[in-house]
Amino acid sequence: MIQAIGLTSATRRERSPTVDDLTFEARAGSVTALSGPSGAGKSTALRLMLQLIPGRGVALFRGRPLARIPHPAREIGVLLGDVPGHPRRTAVGHLRMLAAACGVPPGRAEDVLDVVGLSGLADQRLGLFSRGMDRRLGLAAALLGDPHTLVLDDPSRGLSPRETAWLHTLLRGYAEQGGAVLVTGRDPEGVARFADRVVSLEAGRLVADQTAADFARARLRPRVAVRTPHAERLAEALTRRLRDVGAGPGGEVPEVLRESGSRLSVFGATCALVGEVAYQNRVPVHHLADEVGPAGDAAAAGPLHRADGRGGARVVVARAEPARSPLAAASALPPRLPALPPPGPSWPVRYELRRWAGLPALWWLMGLTLVAGLVTALALVSGGTHPAERVLAGWAEPLPLPPAALTAGVLGALAFGHEFRYPALTPAQVVVPRRLSLLVGKLTVTAIAAAALACGTVVVNATAHTLVFGEDIPVEGDWQAALVATAGLAVGCAWAGLLAAGIFRATLVGFAAVAAVPLALTPAVRAVLEGPAGQSLDGLPGRLHALTTLPFPSGVDRWLSATGHLTSQPIGWALALSLLLLLCGYALVSLRSALR
Repeated sequence: MIQAIGLTSATRRERSPTVDDLTFEARAGSVTALSGPSGAGKSTALRLMLQLIPGRGVALFRGRPLARIPHPAREIGVLLGDVPGHPRRTAVGHLRMLAAACGVPPGRAEDVLDVVGLSGLADQRLGLFSRGMDRRLGLAAALLGDPHTLVLDDPSRGLSPRETAWLHTLLRGYAEQGGAVLVTGRDPEGVARFADRVVSLEAGRLVADQTAADFARARLRPRVAVRTPHAERLAEALTRRLRDVGAGPGGEVPEVLRESGSRLSVFGATCALVGEVAYQNRVPVHHLADEVGPAGDAAAAGPLHRADGRGGARVVVARAEPARSPLAAASALPPRLPALPPPGPSWPVRYELRRWAGLPALWWLMGLTLVAGLVTALALVSGGTHPAERVLAGWAEPLPLPPAALTAGVLGALAFGHEFRYPALTPAQVVVPRRLSLLVGKLTVTAIAAAALACGTVVVNATAHTLVFGEDIPVEGDWQAALVATAGLAVGCAWAGLLAAGIFRATLVGFAAVAAVPLALTPAVRAVLEGPAGQSLDGLPGRLHALTTLPFPSGVDRWLSATGHLTSQPIGWALALSLLLLLCGYALVSLRSALR
């Protein structure tokens, strides 16, 4: 059950709020529709309920606000607008990524794709989906966590009439299994056909909260709309007059419906008859017109009184009991999930691994980096003797960083850049919050990817060096130092790009942060180390090397020596300084967002 209480959107520059003091209920086991013309505030009301935009009021899902629901994706299925997925990702890959985030089995993706009729397009990329296919995928994502509540914004938009009928049947079957369904719709006739209850909005305010039968009878028939300050007196006079008139030529029984404090809707009568009755009873009329469709007053609906008479007029009363939808047959729904444990602290890592696995372009980029490093390494050895870290890393002199480090920085920037551009973890195109768990997961996966890329570069170049030139080609240094230097630079650049993109929510800023390390920070650090301020650090390489004399296990001392050599270089100092500043910046912007 959903309870929306006093929902009011934030206002700017003294403008009227898009949603103003909206209160309604959506009961379990029924379909509730928010109906109204374009701009009535339907979508804004849903976003207020889900706390996606600022405002006042509260929405309770089974008696709890959204902030107190531990795993919202398992309890509330949401579809707001288009699916915010990467266009190069496949449908099944997108759903498996979301399944990893909410802690449901990966096989659930195939189940929901089969329910929405996309099982044959599971491997098709999202960028090739039509509008109707996109809506089906959004519904599959909403059903992924087996929620007890569905909140859908105009789910039939872009669907054909046959697909719309299928969707209505599916939602009806979901409601008959005890779920609560809240949808928005622009077509009043379509809403009246499949919904149990209709909440009518106009200009952000509640017009009426009716059963579907009452909505169809009161809103979808031709009528005469009257607005007068003496609505009750005019309603009584019209009721007496229409009883005398009787049924119309088509057998329609005249009705008088009082919708609000000053508005009446008269069915089975003409403007001339209503105006004549008002004149005879000396009732001033402020508005008198013929209407067809779901128009209504912006004020809250007042009490409706019934006065039935045989063959005479009636004043219709809105009933509270739900009406039976004409679509009784239930569509096949995905199987119910058993009681699952919480996602646990490892969900960001699983989510990030799925995100990586679903983008072939990232793997192609890493493969091209290995090829570029190999070509550069062979060219360096052919031109003469070079340090091992340059040859094995494929690091030519003009390049500010090894190819593996540059690519790792790009991958790190894309990790958060894609998250903000294609926010799959949010139900709409809204900014993904900066969560510590998500940051840790991205740092872990990007570090593994960067280290693997660096190790792969060194292994490939060393193997090619041996196969092409043999063992007698002189190379200065050893492979441990080259491996540590390449891996350290790659991981540091990946983290720098990731943190910068996370702070500024832009991929290009992540690229700029990676490029700034060798081009701006390294020369500045070198100048400091060569000046008077760097005299106290002159003995740092020796002190770091002295650590290798401690009784470490066999081979560890050589790795520590290589690590000390890297950290004592200006680029190592520059990278460490960059990461420290970016971590502090990320902590500050995250704290600022939390305070808001």
